[in-house]
Order: sequence, then C-alpha cells, then structure tokens
Amino acid sequence: MTEYKSFIEEQARIFKALGHPTRLTMVNALRTGEKCVCELQALIGDDMSTVSKHLSVLRTAGIVASEKRGTNIYYHLIMCCLDQFLQCTADIIRQQARAKLDRLG
Repeated sequence: MTEYKSFIEEQARIFKALGHPTRLTMVNALRTGEKCVCELQALIGDDMSTVSKHLSVLRTAGIVASEKRGTNIYYHLIMCCLDQFLQCTADIIRQQARAKLDRLG
C-alpha cells in the first residue's frame, strides 16, 4: 500500500505543477517547440525571478527540461503525453461552452 501511495503522490505533484495558470501557459507554449527563458518571460510578463521559480516547479515535476546555450537557457517538454491531455481538456471545454450556448439560444 505504501508503494501505491507514493505513486499517487508523484502523480499529484505533476498535477499540482500544472495547476497554476502561469505554468500551464508555459507548458502550452512549449507544446509548439522549445523556448528561451526570455520568450517565456515575455509571454508571461512577470519578472525573471518569478518565471524561473515556475520553471523550477515544472522541471522538478519532470514536465520540462532545460539546456544552456551560450548565455541563454532553452526549455522543452519532456512529458510528451501532455500534448494529448491538454488537447483533450481543450476539446471538453469547447464542448461544454457549445452546450451552454445551445441551452441559452
């Protein structure tokens, strides 16, 4: 039972990392390919310290990896199954919105 609990706790850590709008925005941006930290900072609009903290959470959860090239650090998704999961959730949100509009109309 302890092994199962550890497994569930690891899954929860991944979901917790994805549970912040800023981190989810970053993950969505990385779905199209690697991004420099400066690109992610421009997308988010926060200071570099805040962006770095969010990226650290994603890295610790095993969602992204980084590579330093010169003075820049580039991030990319390493949890490839997220693309399908995020597409699924987007489809469900669209379906719910259409159903709501149908009820109103």
